[in-house]
Amino acid sequence: MRDLGVGFGYLAKGQRWVSRRGSRMKTGLLLPPLITLALYVAALVVLGFWADDITAWATPFADDWNSPWQGLLRGTLTALLFVGGLFFAVVTFAAVTLLVGQPFYEALAEQVDESEGGAPAGPELPLWRELVISARDSLRVLFWVAVFGLSLFVLGFVPVVGQTVVPVAGVCVSGFFLTVELAGVALARRGLPIKERFRLLRGRMMLTLGFGVPLALAFLVPVVAVFLMPGAVAGATLLARDLLPPEEEPPGPGAGEPGTADPARPAPPAWPPAPSAG
Repeated sequence: MRDLGVGFGYLAKGQRWVSRRGSRMKTGLLLPPLITLALYVAALVVLGFWADDITAWATPFADDWNSPWQGLLRGTLTALLFVGGLFFAVVTFAAVTLLVGQPFYEALAEQVDESEGGAPAGPELPLWRELVISARDSLRVLFWVAVFGLSLFVLGFVPVVGQTVVPVAGVCVSGFFLTVELAGVALARRGLPIKERFRLLRGRMMLTLGFGVPLALAFLVPVVAVFLMPGAVAGATLLARDLLPPEEEPPGPGAGEPGTADPARPAPPAWPPAPSAG
């Protein structure tokens, strides 16, 4: 149970790490979540307008039902459909934001590692290759999100369980997959494939949930999600260092001893870059 508090502590430390940096850094890192938020708000508004029609289309057998059963069935399904859309938005917000802001968050994670010491050299890949790998890993995560989401959606119809256990399980599932996505920035730099990231985070489940569950609850408020995102990436980098300390990190291609940065590798540039003089 102690790991729950430790996980939350990493989330708080990440927010403090970003807050101590300049406003120019924070402004640049807020652009990707703002773009993602605008897309998701538009999608949820469309879902809200069409949810009744979708439910009516999916339940033609209830067309001849008498009141109140028709309205009760379709009203319940409409609510579950919108809640499912909200659940999907919360869980995928980090994945889409990380994809949109890949160069920004990669630089942020590298600076956090450098500030803590023992930063891995990281793979030397072109930007397009990093984006392809990030998108591929995100699709794998989204597959499991869909599996769990559909299961919880079905369980939502079970009396008592659907109103008690399912909401709690939904928040825990959201928290776990949020942590998988956010810690993936730092763990990918350490050469860990997505399968190994799942294994590491499952092995420290309380630590993972201590970090991810408060974040999942905060992400239910869209504006809060925007401002917490940079600190969440910084905190997830600190959490990744706990899961895989520098001395245990596998060497990347062309790196030196495991857990040590390549002395010939230059320090990461500050983000955003300072304005040029004159």
